[in-house]
Amino acid sequence: MPIELRMPFLRKTVPSFAFVFMLILAASSEAQVTLRKLSTDTFTNSTSQHATEVEPDTFAFGNTIVSAFQVGRIFGGGGADIGFATSTDGGRTWTSGFLPGITTFQGGGTASAVSDASVTYDAAHGVWIICVLPISNNGNTVAVSRSTDGLTWSNPITVTTLGDPDKNWIVCDNTPTSPFFGHCYVEWDDTSLGDQEEMNTSTDGGLTWGPALQTADRTFGIGGQPLVQPSGTVIVPYEGLSGDMRAFTSTNGGASWTKSVHIANITDHVVAGGLRTSALPSAEIDATGKIYVAWQDCRFRTACASNDIVMSTSANGATWTAPVRIPIDVTTSTVDHFIPGLGVDHATSGASAHLTLAYYFYPTAKCTAATCQLSVGVVRSVTGGTTWSAPRTLAGPMSLNSLPNTFSGLMVGDYISTSYVNGKAFPVFAVARAKVGTKFDEAMNTTPAGLAAALIGPEFSSRNDRPVPHAHSDHPKMQYYDLDHEHRIPPSRKR
Repeated sequence: MPIELRMPFLRKTVPSFAFVFMLILAASSEAQVTLRKLSTDTFTNSTSQHATEVEPDTFAFGNTIVSAFQVGRIFGGGGADIGFATSTDGGRTWTSGFLPGITTFQGGGTASAVSDASVTYDAAHGVWIICVLPISNNGNTVAVSRSTDGLTWSNPITVTTLGDPDKNWIVCDNTPTSPFFGHCYVEWDDTSLGDQEEMNTSTDGGLTWGPALQTADRTFGIGGQPLVQPSGTVIVPYEGLSGDMRAFTSTNGGASWTKSVHIANITDHVVAGGLRTSALPSAEIDATGKIYVAWQDCRFRTACASNDIVMSTSANGATWTAPVRIPIDVTTSTVDHFIPGLGVDHATSGASAHLTLAYYFYPTAKCTAATCQLSVGVVRSVTGGTTWSAPRTLAGPMSLNSLPNTFSGLMVGDYISTSYVNGKAFPVFAVARAKVGTKFDEAMNTTPAGLAAALIGPEFSSRNDRPVPHAHSDHPKMQYYDLDHEHRIPPSRKR
């Protein structure tokens, strides 16, 4: 049964804030029900750790939402294939499968592994596109698979064979009034050049791609996530190599890219237990083009003892607000938060923009591989990130020995993702259950009905840890479900 949170602190007799907050956290954890499982690793190749699925991205357009992720994680990089899970009815039902023609394990491909799936929709050409990183002994490439319905996918089309690509990401300009409506942009970094940022552009729905272009200052970084404003301006937040979050832009449809600008320094805590994490950005955009960038950061914690999720925003990609912490819990808590997946409802904007943040967390930051308990949480805002709901637990706790291993740590993904369909948020994330013998059981999951805009419990301000003097509640029938660094990882080894 779901637990309804009451509001005792709005009465004259007010218990201590810490006590109330602990009640909220307890209620959040108890309000779990059942998981909806989106996909299953059915591969049997000996190079993978089966059955595992990691690192999802999502994109929504109209009633359709598409998620893509690695399947059959391989220790040295990538997976046996890229899986997809698609809903064409607003998240009520889902169809899953695997992309053809990429790896030797599915549909006659030649790659030995594939990584870094990113999804978008090109409204001008009516095509869904999944961008991937095929990995082979002959070198890595960036490629795209196309679909007109999100269910049947083409063999891969090469975006670039230049250098040694990593951490690719894709977006398309879907504003009909934009002068660059129908342009699609792929970001990646060239590890052979020290992780130099590169951008390719397509104007025909991903069938052909222009040459790789660099920024005016030939900037270096990893994990860029391009976003397109209604004006057609493209803004690309990314993690710089000097311990900061940065961004660059294009105002001419990808013909050239500006010098990079500084968003904020990154100060992140090394997550315990050998879990693979990094302060990569999770970036989103609202209806008017405001950019939101979130990442894990410990600047607000004494002695950098654990990570919060912090957020910076920009209207133009050139000037950015100082990072604020998303107040999931008080700064004196022991909770460690990491791997954010930020979603923004593209039908909302400004002070009434709807945001949903999914994230992984440990209840106690100071733990070991044997004792760390990994869970998935979520908070939401209907005030453009000014105030946030109390946290809810969606999945967990998971033991770390249920996760596949990689050369850079145990893995659920370097990123996760949240997208909105018809006003409801659908976070997609990896959930690992206990192994059966030596076989893993880690799969993609989401909430079966989506998360509505209505909030449960008090709202908390991003500027302090106190509840604001009003609150929202979910509909009484609303339920939440589980579904059936001190030493940074070198950016060039993120595959």
